[in-house]
Amino acid sequence: MLFDTDVIIWALRGNAKAAQQIDRQADLQVSAVSYMELLKCARDKADQKNIKNFLHDLSFTFLPVTQDISHRAVMYMEAFALSSGMELADALIAATAAEHAQELCTANNRHYRVISELTLSIFRP
Repeated sequence: MLFDTDVIIWALRGNAKAAQQIDRQADLQVSAVSYMELLKCARDKADQKNIKNFLHDLSFTFLPVTQDISHRAVMYMEAFALSSGMELADALIAATAAEHAQELCTANNRHYRVISELTLSIFRP
């Protein structure tokens, strides 16, 4: 399962439901985009280290942005940015899930529900 940035943030903040959602999955994946978003939210180097250790300790697999993911994300932006408010990072994360045929666990389904080829697991904190 591919985890959206928001679910990982909930887990890092100590949300038990987010931790349980992550613990229930055997195959944990995160987009390089989500990793960058997490690093952007860090207040200092200690936070960055905590994020990196969290993902490493739980054996998350990092999925890079490929040419195919970029192409699909562009298609999503063209189709959905105006109607759903989809942003660049959301398009790249959705494209990553679609290209890898992974279910996407997110608390923000508003931007993703318009993409028919995605399977969503909606997280409620």
